[in-house]
Parts: sequence; C-alpha cells; structure tokens
Amino acid sequence: MMPLIIITLVLLWQFVLLGYTFSLAGNAADEAVRAATAADPGGRQAACQQAGLDKLPDAWTGEVKCSTGGGFVTADVRLEVPVLFPGAIGFPFTVDGHAGAVEEETG
Repeated sequence: MMPLIIITLVLLWQFVLLGYTFSLAGNAADEAVRAATAADPGGRQAACQQAGLDKLPDAWTGEVKCSTGGGFVTADVRLEVPVLFPGAIGFPFTVDGHAGAVEEETG
C-alpha cells in the first residue's frame, strides 16, 4: 500500500508544478507587456524582455519573445516544466504564456 501512496503523492506534486508553471508563464507575459507599454518606443523590446525574465524564479528556465507593431505589444513566454524539483531537469515539453496590450502614447 505504501508504494501506491508514494506514487500518488509524487504525481500530485508534479501536477502542482505544472499548474504553477502555467501561472508563472502567464504572469511573466503580463508583466513583460506592462513594462513594454510604459517604456519609450525605442526601448520597448528591451524593457519587455527584462521584465518578463525578472518575474521568473531562478529555478524556472525559459525565454521571452516580445513584438510591437500597429499600436500593439505582445509577449510570449515559454517555460520548461520541472521534473519533481524546480531547477533540476525539465520535461521535454514547455508551457506557453501570452499577453498583449495597446501601446501608450508619449507626449
């Protein structure tokens, strides 16, 4: 009976990590877009990427891609889902977060 309980707990913990990774990806994308819309037009790309990466804990690795155009800023965050322990190895699939906002006018 004990192995079945341990396997169940490990699977539950892995699902918690998966859900938390989804939450992190969405929050990082939101923060990246928010920073980009408030930045000067020439510095939006850098502000977007920096804010997206700053909102991620060190144990989660990923990438932030930002794009601007047509008065709209979008950010896509892609994170690896850790296996049992954040900062260790990751699953071969990723979790995506996406956000968009209208650029603020300066002047």
